[in-house]
Amino acid sequence: MTSPISLHDTGELLLPSPLQPFHPDWPGADKLNLFIKRDDLIHPVISGNKWRKLKYTFNALPAGCERIISFGGGFSNHLHACGFLCALSGLPFTAIVRGDYSTNLTPMLEDLYRWQADIHFVDKKTYKLRNDPDWLSSLSQRYPRSVTIPEGGSQHLALKGVAEIVEECDVKFDHVVVPVGSGATLAGLITALKKPQSATGIAVLKGEAYLESLVESLLPPDTAMPAWQIHHQYHCGGYGKAPEELKAFCNDMQRSYNIPVEPVYSGKMFAAVKDMIANCQFSSGSAVLLVHTGGLQGAR
Repeated sequence: MTSPISLHDTGELLLPSPLQPFHPDWPGADKLNLFIKRDDLIHPVISGNKWRKLKYTFNALPAGCERIISFGGGFSNHLHACGFLCALSGLPFTAIVRGDYSTNLTPMLEDLYRWQADIHFVDKKTYKLRNDPDWLSSLSQRYPRSVTIPEGGSQHLALKGVAEIVEECDVKFDHVVVPVGSGATLAGLITALKKPQSATGIAVLKGEAYLESLVESLLPPDTAMPAWQIHHQYHCGGYGKAPEELKAFCNDMQRSYNIPVEPVYSGKMFAAVKDMIANCQFSSGSAVLLVHTGGLQGAR
């Protein structure tokens, strides 16, 4: 039986994460009250929303669990966090990775190997089976007494941890904005909001309707939720796509505001907010909470 995650006891977690006023020199920003929830500062490895989404999952592992299995790409923040937490807990970890990086390991994968993870590289066709019941059943047979965590940690246990972002805020805000990859962070925020607050997700991949369906699948059924939406025009061509203009924007965020961002998640979110402000998509005087979800593997 594994022991609960004990980072709280070691004092390694910065919680609640800092809530920082943000005063960029962007057109129209002076008409708003902007705040950044700096979840990127929670922990140097289990960065941002990964801790939020995984802590209740790990602390609810059944007695006799002998392995964790999960999925992600070569720069996956989720796999990185899972690998670290498994090493901390003394649990074997199997990472099923989209694409073959065996001859060109990313820094994230090098970390996983250092933490003794069992890594399997699979092609895109196989990776698409990650939610297929029959394939998941075969994994369970191959690895008895294992627990499989969905890609990105997106499951109902994640929502409770994400909701704590809102609970920690000691300022009133009208809107919250967050990048969206697998849907759980946006879903968790929605469950914590009170009308007339609203949530906006910034899609970091091509997934119109698909991302909405992921979020809806995690929300409580037959329950009236605060208003929410996902903007799909800021993914820059797809997941992991980073045109030079976006890279320059990320560098400017670090240089001008001392806020580290990367072009996969947080960079796209902040760039989208800049554009939304310029196009007057927030009412003058509104308070807007920007959630920096951390996950800086894409910057490595």
